Amino acid sequence: MAVSGRRDKAQQSLRSRIAIALVIGVVAGCLIAFYFPHGLILSYPSVRNHRIGISNIQVDSSSCESSEHIKMLKSEFVSLSENNSKLKKQIRDLKHKLQLVEQGKDHAEKQFLVLGEQHKAGPFGTVKALRTNPTVLPDKSVNPRLAQILEEVAVEKELIVALANSNVKDTLEVWFSSIKRVGISNYLVIALDDHIVEFCKSNDVPVYKRDPDKGIDAVGKTGGNHAVSGLKFQILREFLQLGYSVLLSDVDIVYLQNPFNHLYRDSDVESMTDGHNNMTAYGYNDVFDEPEMGWARYAHTMRIWVFNSGFFYIRPTLASIELLDRVADRLARQENSWDQAVFNEELFFPSHPGYDGLHAAKRTMDFYMFMNSKVLFKTVRKDDKLNKLKPVIVHVNYHPNKLERMKAVVQFYVDGKRDALDAFPDGSE
Repeated sequence: MAVSGRRDKAQQSLRSRIAIALVIGVVAGCLIAFYFPHGLILSYPSVRNHRIGISNIQVDSSSCESSEHIKMLKSEFVSLSENNSKLKKQIRDLKHKLQLVEQGKDHAEKQFLVLGEQHKAGPFGTVKALRTNPTVLPDKSVNPRLAQILEEVAVEKELIVALANSNVKDTLEVWFSSIKRVGISNYLVIALDDHIVEFCKSNDVPVYKRDPDKGIDAVGKTGGNHAVSGLKFQILREFLQLGYSVLLSDVDIVYLQNPFNHLYRDSDVESMTDGHNNMTAYGYNDVFDEPEMGWARYAHTMRIWVFNSGFFYIRPTLASIELLDRVADRLARQENSWDQAVFNEELFFPSHPGYDGLHAAKRTMDFYMFMNSKVLFKTVRKDDKLNKLKPVIVHVNYHPNKLERMKAVVQFYVDGKRDALDAFPDGSE
């Protein structure tokens, strides 16, 4: 019994010493971990330098952050670095695109900036280039009074517009009478003097007179056909800025159908032609012969007869507004220039050294449907098949005795008088 008791006391004493040793070890480990976070045998050159050179900086106890927190910080750093790289790439791309626009080196890149994403080319025979430019954002502040009138007159943001002064009163009456007969409601006369304002109102014709402008008023009240025609390029600008497509019309035109039912609307400018057959209206290969060049005597050239600036459909696009600005500027600077010639030069001349051409889409109207008076009097009236077709309009642009021929056109196509055109010569007398 005595031996057993001594053995129990010895075991208890051993357990107590082990427990004390464990407690001392744990406490010592905590103290070492707190006061020597980097270990007992590591050197601290940075800390020594810190103590020698920068005495006002203290080591924070937060350096004992857990490994999980450190991993989280590293992850955030990597994520921020990736986002920063993406932003830098976007900045580089934007700078590159801006340089392309400013330098004008790559028109395709300019279109991408304006129109959106680039696309891959499809299979052979399926690729179609962009033909229709986007319209401008309407700006009613340009002319609130005109904006209100157009909201009442236009149909689906389209209308016929004509300029007129008292010199063309009689032809104007034939013009708007033919429009009414067809049933067209979306048309507007821009009156260049007060007499035309009263004349239109008395005939229930939509009319608009611009605010006073010395330069425009001086030409508008007394100018002839060509002078008045040149004004339209200044005046039409406001219509386009307001977001409306305009079918610009001279007043020496007879309407036989609604032209809005016969437009394609796929180009900036869609115009009738002064051409009189397929070649002259739509273009042809004209071979120039220079015999003294020997083997190389034949030079191929491209020819097309001009668009008629007295009847064209123009959409409210930047290219269209640029066209109007270019023509108006040249007419203002070049005193003896003809508006139709300038209109075509700006539309068709390509870019070349010293000159940036206009990037506008254009379409030629069907010359039998949108007929000039040369086609009518030289060809159509003499052809038994063609003279049975009813054109959309007839423009008496080739002949000076406009009023008489306009009335004869009405008699021929509307009244059915088949000999109404016979008395007139092919050309002018």
